[in-house]
Amino acid sequence: MNLVFLGPPGAGKGTVAVKVSEELGIPHISTGDLFRKAIKNQTDLGKKVKSILDSGELVPDDLTVALVEERLNQGDTGKGFILDGFPRTIPQAEALDTISTLQMAVNFSVADEVLVDRLSGRRVCKNCGATYHVKFAPPRKEGICDSCGGELYTRQDDAPEAIKNRLQVYYRQTQPLIDYYKEKGIRTDIDAAGSPEQVLSATLKALNS
Repeated sequence: MNLVFLGPPGAGKGTVAVKVSEELGIPHISTGDLFRKAIKNQTDLGKKVKSILDSGELVPDDLTVALVEERLNQGDTGKGFILDGFPRTIPQAEALDTISTLQMAVNFSVADEVLVDRLSGRRVCKNCGATYHVKFAPPRKEGICDSCGGELYTRQDDAPEAIKNRLQVYYRQTQPLIDYYKEKGIRTDIDAAGSPEQVLSATLKALNS
């Protein structure tokens, strides 16, 4: 199955993608990971990506598409794949259509207040970078990292106002894409407000139907 996972920050699509990847035996392909790997391996595309990111620019569509196409041509995608973080725009989606045929675009939807609650509760250790959540995965001692005893803090982009901003940007960019896949008749909506186990169960059920 060739799949695309869509969802706002905090919807948990990355977590579900990892589990579905294990269940179905198909690779979970995150564009963020692709960028990091290409840069680390100093491939020709990686060098281009690094120079663009170092200058503070966004990686253009043609370069992102080239990276994704290179990855989809590797041997482990024979039974399918899960794309996470790509496509983000209609031109990217149209380019993907020329590379591969999708069976389903899974759209994880969650109310904004739930997303703000999830994201604003995240705490990060200043020392070792371990992450916690005040509600879902609290440290044993408030404000202190279990692993190294470092101080926990809230990242700037996890402040409620910043989260609301990120969500607005996401909807503005991605709503046309969500509509695009609906028109193609391959979009499936998943209510991602439940626990990770519930969301995984609903996703697997949709994929097997």
